[in-house]
Amino acid sequence: MSHRPDLIVSDINAYLESQEEKGMLRFITCGSVDDGKSTLIGRLLWDSKLIFEDQMAALEADSKRIGTQNGAVDYALLLDGLQAEREQGITIDVAYRFFSTEKRKFIVADTPGHEQYTRNMITGASTAHVAVILIDARKGVLTQTRRHSFLVSLVGIRHVVLAINKMDLVGFDASRFHAIREEYVAFSTGLGLNDITAIPISALQGDNVLLHSGHTPWYNGPTLMEYLETVNIVDETAAQPFRMPVQWINRPDLDFRGFCGTIASGHVKPGDSLMVAASGTMSRVARIVTMDGDLGEAQAGQSITLTLEDEVDISRGDLLVDPRARPEQADQFEAHLVWMHEERLLPGRRYLLKCCASTVTAQISTLKYKINVNTLKHEPAKTLELNEVGVCNLALGKAIAADPYRLNRTTGGFILMDRFTNATVGAGMIDFPLRRATNIHWQAQQVTRELRSELMGQHPCVIWLTGLSGSGKSTIADALELKLSALGKHTMLLDGDNIRHGLNKDLGFTDADRVENIRRIGEVAKLMTDAGLIVITAFISPYCAERDMVRQLLPEGDFIEVYLNTSLEECERRDVKGLYKKARLGQLPNFTGISAPYEPPASAELVIDTASTGVEHAVESILQLLNVPA
Repeated sequence: MSHRPDLIVSDINAYLESQEEKGMLRFITCGSVDDGKSTLIGRLLWDSKLIFEDQMAALEADSKRIGTQNGAVDYALLLDGLQAEREQGITIDVAYRFFSTEKRKFIVADTPGHEQYTRNMITGASTAHVAVILIDARKGVLTQTRRHSFLVSLVGIRHVVLAINKMDLVGFDASRFHAIREEYVAFSTGLGLNDITAIPISALQGDNVLLHSGHTPWYNGPTLMEYLETVNIVDETAAQPFRMPVQWINRPDLDFRGFCGTIASGHVKPGDSLMVAASGTMSRVARIVTMDGDLGEAQAGQSITLTLEDEVDISRGDLLVDPRARPEQADQFEAHLVWMHEERLLPGRRYLLKCCASTVTAQISTLKYKINVNTLKHEPAKTLELNEVGVCNLALGKAIAADPYRLNRTTGGFILMDRFTNATVGAGMIDFPLRRATNIHWQAQQVTRELRSELMGQHPCVIWLTGLSGSGKSTIADALELKLSALGKHTMLLDGDNIRHGLNKDLGFTDADRVENIRRIGEVAKLMTDAGLIVITAFISPYCAERDMVRQLLPEGDFIEVYLNTSLEECERRDVKGLYKKARLGQLPNFTGISAPYEPPASAELVIDTASTGVEHAVESILQLLNVPA
């Protein structure tokens, strides 16, 4: 390393021991593009004397080749690690760096300034204690400053450093500094950012970064490094009620059963009473086991294994809690949601929600509004695009125990994942449980689905015809129902156009409306099969996710997907309703096959090409699949 601490050379073990005893501060830097975030962190890394010799050599070479300081050392290049960043001169990824001083260890996340990289900033801020928000002294408070401040508030950061940078370019003007500080404080009060420390700096020249600057005799506050070393970040999680998500059940032999996890909040010691949040079962802590031996007490942040005095039914995903402060159990929540995927949010579509160690299915039942992160105004919305933030109601497949995010960032935060790819599509913060959901229970009925089926003498199921407009869905569905009725079967035909005259007349043809259209049809079809009917549906139903959602509503084998695999050219040639012609002329937006996608089934129970198969033969094929003699 350049400028290595003497203790590293003289006594490496003592140095490592001193590092273990230091506290850790996580902070982020954010601000508008080219406000000097990367330069500031590069300066901190250099001044903290933890730059390796090879890093310094590479930095000097890169500064001459692609730097922005006329051959002088460009400290920003220490952070702009991606080639795309270096070519454009901007930060697009979250760059994490570790450094240390005599008083504290640090992990800093350099987050991007562009609006399109909001998801990257949320990622970097999710675990931070402090936010350093940079403002160019020449430009003042910008739209992006307001946006980043809102996001900082959203993820629960309460300590803010307002680093008013490039003071050298305004002649270290005190009045300019005070005007920017007052404007920012007035704006941020409504965000709950009450702990704000404004510091005038020049990241490039080092003024008030590590040492007090002679250029600002009018400023008597801390330097940036002094603030970072001394800011009181008493871990609030230690004073919160005990929470530990169970990540693994440890059973090395018949005599040991331990529950492994990282304590999210609070503390625990042998003899303490604990409760399984979901079931309400209680026991006492017998031991706190670690690789280094048993502990007399453990607190937030520690990874431990607990053994209990009683044999308690506990599984991965359960939450162990203080019984005096049990979190609410609910299957519906209101939450703030940051959308993090290129494919837009579709209310009604099923996703996977991961909160702590628990994973359940989830739907956005209501998107209340989206928040314009530049103006903070609430705007109506039916969906969320990449990097947009909204407030929504979540409906989960089963109840989970969770806390409001403002009380516990671990047990109140969650991510949404795509059910097929497991890609993270959103990150959320629970506002509160919707208590009305806990008052709704399944009512037992004595006349069951099986009894109705027996009375009708048939096996209820859903025959789901899917394909492009013009593929023959309605024609085949009508002929199939006529044939089944002639055979004495009890049926109901749900046709796409007919349903939109009544049940779904409030829906259009946007992606979100198409999802809701199929969700409603799936629920209706399920109720009709519960009544013992054979249900035939004729819907384009363009998305695999929604067809699979309906499949999962029904008992295994009772959803029969029939894919009418008729080419677009053939469907357009028929154009029985004149729709393709209008779509080609731009008169029908979001028309499947032209301006909206169709996702063919990967494993339909039956595939029929109606270009080469007549209606009668298609009906016979379906009857054979149903084991119904023609």
